Amino acid sequence: MSDSAGSELPVVPYGAWPSPISAADLVSGIVRPIDVWPGDTGTWWSQIRPDQGGREQLVFRAADGTISDLLGPDWNARTGVHEYGGAAWWVAGDVVFAVNWNDQRVYRAEPGKRPVPITPTPPAKGAWRYADGRVTPDGKTIVCVREAHAGDEVRNEIVAFASAPGDTEDPTPRVLVTGTDFVASPRISPDGRHLAWIEWQHPNMPWDSTALWVAELVSGDSGLTTADARLLTGAPRVGRGRPASRDGQALMQPHFAPDGSLYVISDESEWWNVYRVDDTSGRLTPVLPLRSEVGGPAWEFGASEYAVDAENQVWLTYVDAEGANLVRVDGESTETQALPFRSLHHLRLSPDGSRLTAIASQATAEAAVVEFRTTENSLVTWEILNEVPDSGLAPAGISLPQHVTFPSVGGRDAHALLYPPASAVARGPENERPPLIVTIHGGPTSAASSAFRLNIQYWTSRGFAVIDVNYGGSTGYGRTYRKLLNDAWGIVDVEDACSAALWVAAQGLADPARLAIRGGSAGGYTVLASLATRDVFTAGASLYGVADLSALARDTHKFESRYLDGLIGPWPQAEKIYTERSPLSHIDGFDRPLIVLQGDEDAVVPPAQAEMIVAALAEKQVPHSYLLFAGEQHGFRRAENIIRAFEAELSFYGQVFGFEPAGLDEQVRIRFAENLGK
Repeated sequence: MSDSAGSELPVVPYGAWPSPISAADLVSGIVRPIDVWPGDTGTWWSQIRPDQGGREQLVFRAADGTISDLLGPDWNARTGVHEYGGAAWWVAGDVVFAVNWNDQRVYRAEPGKRPVPITPTPPAKGAWRYADGRVTPDGKTIVCVREAHAGDEVRNEIVAFASAPGDTEDPTPRVLVTGTDFVASPRISPDGRHLAWIEWQHPNMPWDSTALWVAELVSGDSGLTTADARLLTGAPRVGRGRPASRDGQALMQPHFAPDGSLYVISDESEWWNVYRVDDTSGRLTPVLPLRSEVGGPAWEFGASEYAVDAENQVWLTYVDAEGANLVRVDGESTETQALPFRSLHHLRLSPDGSRLTAIASQATAEAAVVEFRTTENSLVTWEILNEVPDSGLAPAGISLPQHVTFPSVGGRDAHALLYPPASAVARGPENERPPLIVTIHGGPTSAASSAFRLNIQYWTSRGFAVIDVNYGGSTGYGRTYRKLLNDAWGIVDVEDACSAALWVAAQGLADPARLAIRGGSAGGYTVLASLATRDVFTAGASLYGVADLSALARDTHKFESRYLDGLIGPWPQAEKIYTERSPLSHIDGFDRPLIVLQGDEDAVVPPAQAEMIVAALAEKQVPHSYLLFAGEQHGFRRAENIIRAFEAELSFYGQVFGFEPAGLDEQVRIRFAENLGK
């Protein structure tokens, strides 16, 4: 839009702009794809359906373009392994194997047939959880990760079981790999004779120090077993109860090529790149050295950012400042194609090698399922397979992210994505600057994404500026930057969040008196820590955030039970530091309004965390509001709860910053505790 066109728009106070996006639009008709597999005769993908309780459905697109659901309305293809899940389903030919959230059993699902369970009933609900499976070349056996819960004990193992019901008299899975804290990515060689996997031990997380193992697969009368397991590269095992070294490379996504050669992603050169593995020495040879990341932190199972075809050509994807790239590496020859997408994920090759599929994030629309066609092993064309919903925004009303680098404490540079207010129907007053929302991603080992997100546009279309901060410790900028948060959580992230807000205000792009900070999970901790220890922000929104680090160290799930060792220090030896870094220890510094949003079934950050900060704020009579959502785990998935959360937060900002939000009914206006607010 030209300046002259923009000057003709009606003047409306920032924050009060009429927006075509309602909170209901954030979930209505949105069927966001999250994983994709090419089959023999079509393509499968999973999608989240918020208007159906946030369940995950599997759909199939046949060669003629017909799209159909595979699973009934009582299904939710989701696993509870590591609590974060991922890779809850996998494909062999056109047979799908999927975990049902309701009982965590694996089912065999074929088109036109009712899914049938192929794992036994667990001794208690959620006691046996499965993820990240593969089928042996003969089609008879599933090999996957199983997480077994028995009281306080949790075992993570690789197991094998028959791929069809009734194929064996005893359906009990046979344990193939055990004796380490965590396992992931079991991958079977094309001849069925070898198994490769990733493992790691406490106190490491999968982005700290891991190991690549390989073993022989032996088929006998009682099923598969393993023999001659050996470490190829990475951190060696230590005895149970002894801490593993945090020094080492973070290996992930092992993959056997059709000729049996083994590949893996490693950050040994600073950046996560693809390597070929010598199966004798374990030596790594880079496929294509890049100063960019191929892949990201393994919070969930099932990531796939590269594939190898029958000609030993490696296809990989990475992101640069311009967006997504798809690369074909054939020996010394490299062909790179820049794509009109922000990123590609779950890149997989079809069984016949003619198609690549991926989930593609876009700049101005929701994510798409994309199929790339190859001819003579060269990329030639691509097609979007799913129906991408219309955002309802005119081009002038879409705020495009600007990657910015800004100065932080101690001469460090930090990074962020800056979204200016954008509207096709309103403009702000000349003498006013917009309120700013500083968004803090979770993890904290994660990253803000430049992909189109309607929840960002929800704010910018109303006249907010938004800066999504990739503080020190975020991924995508190399291992050194990722390690900045080691022993410094609650310091570096807070410094960068505050520096981002002050930098945007200093550029004249936001009102320094109306600076808000919001974040979920680890981001919620940074919100609380920033409000408790700094005077930068006017208000905050904590979504399932951490208030007491000691309580989190004592009461969380196995996957993250030693995560804080690296971010804070070993527990309980570093208890004093935990206390010093906890927002609850600085409640005297809390004098800014806060809204707290929490799920009542959250096992990652339990509701007690939210309730502790709410009780402390009530005692101090700090204006606040607390919404507890029934049936929600870590992150909100149900449509009615997502709607309520966004409307409540918008109402909160309107009251704190002094504007009347457009399109909000009086009944959704958030009320402060004890009427302490405006």
